[in-house]
Amino acid sequence: MSRQYYQRGHLVEAEELDDVVAVKISADTPGRVAAEMEADLGSSARGEIRESGVDDETADAFARASWMFVRPNPRTREAFTTGAEIPRAEATGKVIRRPNGRIGIATDALTVRLEPALSEEEVERELEAAGLTVVNQLLFATHLYEVRAPAPQDALAASVELHDNDRFIFAEPSFIEHVPARFRPTGARYPQQWQWRNAGSNGGTVDADVHIEPAWDRTFGAGIRVAVIDNGFDAQHPDLAAAVDPLSGSYADGVGSAVFGQGTSGIPDSGHGTFCAGMVGARHNNGAGGTGAAPECTLILLACLPDQVGTQTTLARAVAYATDPATEVPDIGPGNGADILVSSLGPNGADWDLTSTLDLALDFAATNGRRGKGLPIFWAASNGRNVDIGKDEVVSHPDVIAVVRSTNQDREDNAARGPDVELIAPGVNVLSTTSGGGYSTNTGTSFAAPCAAGCAALALSVNPHLTRDQLRQVMHQSADKVGGPGVQYDTVGHNDDYGFGRVNASQAVTLADGMRP
Repeated sequence: MSRQYYQRGHLVEAEELDDVVAVKISADTPGRVAAEMEADLGSSARGEIRESGVDDETADAFARASWMFVRPNPRTREAFTTGAEIPRAEATGKVIRRPNGRIGIATDALTVRLEPALSEEEVERELEAAGLTVVNQLLFATHLYEVRAPAPQDALAASVELHDNDRFIFAEPSFIEHVPARFRPTGARYPQQWQWRNAGSNGGTVDADVHIEPAWDRTFGAGIRVAVIDNGFDAQHPDLAAAVDPLSGSYADGVGSAVFGQGTSGIPDSGHGTFCAGMVGARHNNGAGGTGAAPECTLILLACLPDQVGTQTTLARAVAYATDPATEVPDIGPGNGADILVSSLGPNGADWDLTSTLDLALDFAATNGRRGKGLPIFWAASNGRNVDIGKDEVVSHPDVIAVVRSTNQDREDNAARGPDVELIAPGVNVLSTTSGGGYSTNTGTSFAAPCAAGCAALALSVNPHLTRDQLRQVMHQSADKVGGPGVQYDTVGHNDDYGFGRVNASQAVTLADGMRP
């Protein structure tokens, strides 16, 4: 069935999978009860989901997040159509295939923004007149809300209807989607972290590293807060625990809106996030198994989309909280956010459409972060082999620094490419922290991005007066033009595979220090 909705001002044509509904059950529902519930509602539609082009990884991720896909029987079809309550179901939704081929679950949840010039009273009247139920107000933009559409309308229908209301700037469905982590495990283990000092062992090229040891002669990143947004972390890891900032927290599923909890007690564990955090700020001189790029920085660990399934609205809230924690916890007071943000979440196929809400959060970070200096945002580009980075509207956003991965021979490793690639950093068989207090090697742009962010933290620590744009310039200008014979950089020093070059921490620290007022 053809469906329409609006996103970032454009009418989007999508497809609703016929006779398939998505049902969210409680995460603690026993398997036997879940099977009985599925049988009572109809029959499994997982086969239809796979036939629609959804890969097993995505289907399994939805299952881990307690979503089941059901083909309704005649008795339950009417209940799904009218939006009637389904016994023992936490939520229901329609399965939508978007133009990029990725599926999302459309419930009655959407984000809306009304004209900033309206008064609070006028906003309340407009929301009430539209039949919208406010679930949460988002504080990183004026008159921005998470809402629920009036029954039996779904978010797509509400988006189309509200588009013609000139009091609304936008009304976009909050699709529940699969947002995987950008890494590819290798299983190999190297005895040392070549990304920091490459002596040429294991087939590597001498000095094909980020030249960090001379930078450590100047700084270990003390005083810099780095926010790491991922699915979860082992916050008690012996190489991370001392680095964890009290502002760390997590987003858990809630009715219509994720619920934020400050502190580490609610943070779920994730090997991917633990590895990324270790690349940035694993401690040094503690007898443990490794070190991060900035081993004296503090880490604001922010866990969202814990099962790799959720909405961009939750991701936007995490970005906004990293920028200014008062967006979630007003008592904290403004201006106490991170100095650098890094995330390695996103689909590896590169096609990732950006919502207006996440766009606003990225703009909020760029404009308001660090008391107006701007928050530098590093993001892992897609691991997809030579895919067009421009198709990923998140990582190619003008306020995002896109990072791809290099080998221990200073070669790119077939990740995303294009004019929006800004930096390349070690990300192939690199060693870092893992869940359960351990260490291992992994491969992915996921780990190149925190490597680059950690090196940027060193540069910022010697000159905290740098604006976001100045730090970005430092990282560009200090990078090494690597790649070997035949690799050409254009007149501004850019290459579509290598960006402005491989990160050089030593040169970044020197350049940043020379820009002090």
